[in-house]
Amino acid sequence: MVTRPPSVRQCLDYIKQYNMLDNIREHSFMVARVSAVIVDDLRRAGITRKPVADRDTVIAGALLHDIAKTKCIKDGGLHAEEGQLICNSLGYPEIGEIVAEHVILKTFADKKYRQGSFGAKELVFYGDKRVRHDQIVSLPQRLDYIIGRYGNNDAVRENHIRVNFEKAVEFEDYLFRYLSFAPDDLKQLLADSTVLKELNIRD
Repeated sequence: MVTRPPSVRQCLDYIKQYNMLDNIREHSFMVARVSAVIVDDLRRAGITRKPVADRDTVIAGALLHDIAKTKCIKDGGLHAEEGQLICNSLGYPEIGEIVAEHVILKTFADKKYRQGSFGAKELVFYGDKRVRHDQIVSLPQRLDYIIGRYGNNDAVRENHIRVNFEKAVEFEDYLFRYLSFAPDDLKQLLADSTVLKELNIRD
């Protein structure tokens, strides 16, 4: 039996239930917008013949990718792992897998990406890398922020962050071979967009 992903309204309810801080919620909303614009463009006829990730799954994964961050800020722990546990407990294991891998992809399937096949995990992973707070930024800008915020002046830790972002840069190259716009166009595209009305919900 296939479980449908939670709706945007259900995600908002979970965001309230798990006391997501306002700034984290706004970040999650922007990641969802970025991810949705990308999946919508991939789904356009003629862009790719490969199966495209389910739009509702991508949006739900993006909205809930930081569902455990408030808890981990207060109590410690890894928010991606804790978030997966939360999603599993809610009955959404597929969303849990997206949440678990939004920081670091467990498998980097470059052959698949070259062929134009991108899953929900990858799209949320990339969307998160393009949003600092609630603003769209370039990968280098996001890298600078992550190193400053989480690097702890630790050379080993900083190197791990850089290696992960190298994968994001490589993924971006594969992804935008199949999109009708460039990475630098994303910010303006979101500003001009009249779609994604369901992601403008406010409590």
